[in-house]
Amino acid sequence: MVSRHLPSTAAMQCFEAAARHLSFTRAAEELNLSQSAVSKQVAHLEATLQHKLFRRVRRSLLLTPEGAMFLSDVRKVLIQIEMSAQAVMTYSGNSEVLKVATLPSFGSRWLANKLPDFIAANPGISLEFHERVEDFDLEQQSIDVAFFYGHGSWPNLACHKLLDEEMVVVASPALIERHRITRPEDLAGLSLLHLSTRPDAWHHWFADQSVATDRSYHGHRFETFPMILRTAMAGGGVALVPYFTVEEELAAGKLAIVWHHRFSSANAYYLVYPEHLGELAKVRRFVEHLTRCAAQG
Repeated sequence: MVSRHLPSTAAMQCFEAAARHLSFTRAAEELNLSQSAVSKQVAHLEATLQHKLFRRVRRSLLLTPEGAMFLSDVRKVLIQIEMSAQAVMTYSGNSEVLKVATLPSFGSRWLANKLPDFIAANPGISLEFHERVEDFDLEQQSIDVAFFYGHGSWPNLACHKLLDEEMVVVASPALIERHRITRPEDLAGLSLLHLSTRPDAWHHWFADQSVATDRSYHGHRFETFPMILRTAMAGGGVALVPYFTVEEELAAGKLAIVWHHRFSSANAYYLVYPEHLGELAKVRRFVEHLTRCAAQG
């Protein structure tokens, strides 16, 4: 972009505040500027864009269609700048940043417990976490290390298996008391809770016990396991979930095993990273720590 067409941050701040308040006076008060200064910044912005952003109607300030369109993007830019500035301020001058993406449930139920020792042993590495529910291109999204669920083979990624998965069926104790469950077929008549990215999980669970039912795909779908568990605890149905995600609720009596058959998934949880990043010290240390934790169980 040619520099003369790039609006200043000050001009965008003045425009955003004036658009939010629909008042130059109130925008000036918020930004600790004079009304004249805000007006001049907006006028300069309009000259740069070659479009009016505001119009006056009976002493009221209104956005033009061009102003409304521009406002949405300006807000995104200002939020991103603020977030980036805050992120920089959280890092000490000698820190390296390791960007990590994790599946929500895996991150909160397994990974989080493994982080304190790594943090204590590596004060020069600052961790930045992002949640993802599906596989993605690490390099395209500037992620150093990620945790994937799957078969263990992704193009151009080094893969380390961390955790196999055993699926268990759980529900609230109150729901179990209301239903007499003496065989796996009895579950087919209950409200089945599904993870949207695994639509055939219940089908495989029934098939693993040689149970034929036309209801294995029926039920309710959720994007993440935490939502499924909350619904199950509230008595909304029976959930088929990885055992490691529900250990705390089972121990606390908030959920109970409905049918004692553990289904071993064909997939597992893997730590992955672009192959060319494997020699970076921050990546190597993180990988070594977590593979050691996984080996210890």
